[in-house]
Formats: sequence, structure tokens, C-alpha cells
Amino acid sequence: MDDRQRLEFTNAMVGDGLLGLPEDELLNTFCERLVAAGVPLRRAAIGNTTIHPVVHGHSFEWWRGDGTKQDPWLRATRMSDEEFDQHPFGYMYKNEVDRLRRRLDRPNAPIEFPLLERLREQGITDYLALTTHFGGEEAKGPLSGFVSSWTTDAAGGFSADHLDTIETLLPYLALGIKGTSTYRAAENALETYLGDDAGHRVLSGEIERGSTETIRAVLFYADLQGFTKIADTTPGEELILMLNQYFGCIVDSVHEHNGQVLKFVGDGLLAIFRLNEDRGVCASAIAAADAAFARVEGVNRERQGIGKPATSFHVALHLGDVMYGNIGGHDRLDFTVVGPAVNEVSRIEGMCRPLEQDVIMSTAFAQAATTCTSRIASLGRYALRGVARPQELFSLTNESDPQVAA
Repeated sequence: MDDRQRLEFTNAMVGDGLLGLPEDELLNTFCERLVAAGVPLRRAAIGNTTIHPVVHGHSFEWWRGDGTKQDPWLRATRMSDEEFDQHPFGYMYKNEVDRLRRRLDRPNAPIEFPLLERLREQGITDYLALTTHFGGEEAKGPLSGFVSSWTTDAAGGFSADHLDTIETLLPYLALGIKGTSTYRAAENALETYLGDDAGHRVLSGEIERGSTETIRAVLFYADLQGFTKIADTTPGEELILMLNQYFGCIVDSVHEHNGQVLKFVGDGLLAIFRLNEDRGVCASAIAAADAAFARVEGVNRERQGIGKPATSFHVALHLGDVMYGNIGGHDRLDFTVVGPAVNEVSRIEGMCRPLEQDVIMSTAFAQAATTCTSRIASLGRYALRGVARPQELFSLTNESDPQVAA
């Protein structure tokens, strides 16, 4: 590759990086350009960790003629220590080696890694693995860099010029990967802690204190029953596991019915279902509550089966206008909802225990839930603490209740 070709190559890779192409596309174009420049690549792979509660990282594998495929590393299915030790990248990490090359075309050469033996059986003659480090303050933990491997099936393996070309041009691929993976990690973190919509808004630049909009939404406030008593008698780690189990039931149910969980408050959570043009959000909120109760029943059977404390939760459903946006101090903000409707839904949830109801709905919600009227029954009028006028509250009957079928 002459100087002109290298300049064209690097300009193209910088352009791809500025476009923010995902890692699989970056790897694919990088490899195709190397092949077009005369580097006899057969396979290439990159792997990097990320910031995500479920996904530990990603691997991307390119084969000549087949393109690139992506494989996420789920935290629940990570490599065992033995598997990690038997992988070239694991060896490099534990021994702090940034470059590893193995010739696979020598019949009597020992192959210490099962992966390389499989590659040799597929006709690979040479293997090069590299660690690329990212500099700066962010060069810690999951965003510290990535690993890559490069193979050929050419007779005699890679030439010195081939290796020089790969290693000289790799930093241009690394710039694109760093930009894409850092943005994705930021996106994952914000969506994990703020929710999909709020996280997207913050990442798009909506971070000025006081920048809010008035939205009309269903408010879904859930609170675990009897949690204070359980917390007094349950060890800390077991208590966190319990909270995660029950919150998981509610969060999964809200998300699958297009709601947004905004925040966790102790043993409770607040979610919203935005109205927009969708007039079926009240039915969606009710369906989310039904799904959550069904999931909790399953969790309770498991917990009771092993002698662990079990509980359920209360839900308040309300509909109203709220201010949605940034509230807080000069440099510490929360993206949330505020307004009288938020206070009211909390007060309504507080009526669940004295009225012995799992779900209580406000008048505004009951009137809007026109597709669910057969399941809605009045509980009478009640004064709510901090609310000027008493209001009529409503309960939710089960779908299997005879009153519904009547």
C-alpha cells in the first residue's frame, strides 16, 4: 500500500467514525478495504466491554465473503475462569500482553488454545491478536479499550508488510470504535437510570434546569405491602434480592405495555403512560398492573416454597397534567414529573391499605378508562391528605370476577 492509498484509506475510516457507524459496520468496511488493498485477511474479530446492566460486552466477527456478525456477552452467561484462561484474549489479559502472534501452518507447532486449533482446521495459517488501549481519564473499566484478532489463510501466513499495514491502520478503526462504544455506553447508562425517553432527551441536550413541558399522562404508583416490617427481620443482601425480584415484576410489566418507569422511591416506584394520540393508555396501565400481579404470584410461590418472606404491592392509577423535565440544583438535576397530580397519586396509593384494595383509581382515570368500565367499581368519596376536595375513588375487579361477566 503506497502513501496515496494509505491516505485514502485513513480518510475513509475517519469519515466512517464521524458518521458514528456501529462497530459491525466499522469492522466490515475496515476489513473489506484491507482485502482490496492486498492484505489476505480471512477472518477478523473485535471484542469490547460496555456499561449495561444485562450485557457485559460485544464481540464482532468478520469472515471474508460472509460479512460481520455481532454476539452480545450477557452477564448471566459469561465465560468461566477455565474458558477464559484457554482463550488467547484471556491469556493476554492475565499476562498483560498486548500482542500475540501464532503461526498455524507448521504441522508440529504446539497450539495451546482450542480456538486456534479450530481455526487451523478451517485452513487458517496465521493468527495475530492485539490489545488497543484508550487513553485519558475514561481509560478505566469497561471503556478502557478493545481486543482484536486478524487471521489469514494465505500460504506462508502474513508477510511483514501485511502485519505493518494492519497495525499501522488499526488506530483509525479504534477511533471509530471508541466514539461509537462510548456513545452507546452513555446511552445505556442514561436509559438504565432515567428511562428510555428521559435518557434520550438528556443525551439530546435537554439538560438545562427548569426546561420542562406540560404533558398529560396516566400516573402509575406502586408500593410494596408490609415492606417496613419485612425489612426489620431480613438481612441486607437478602432484602435487596427481594426488592429486585418484586421490582422486576412491576418494571417488566410496565415496559411491555409501553409505560416508562421514572424513579424508585424506597420500596415504591413511579411510572407514566403518556396519552399523546393513544386513547388506550388507561387500558395499558390496567394491563400492566394485571401482568405485574400475575408475575408476583409466581415469585411468591417460589419464595414460599423455600421459606422466604413474600408480599405483594398496591397500585394507584391517576390521570392528569404534569410538568416533565429537569428539576434540581445548578449541577445536580433529576429528569422527572412534578405537579399536583403526582402528589394526588401518592395520596391515593395511601388509601389502598385502609380500604383493603390492591388497586385504587382516581375519578379522572376511571372516567377515561372507557374500555374497562366493566371492571371498575366505586368505593365512595374520600378526603385525601393535602388535596382540597374529597374525590370519588374506584376499585378494579378481577377479570374472572362474576360481576364482570354479568
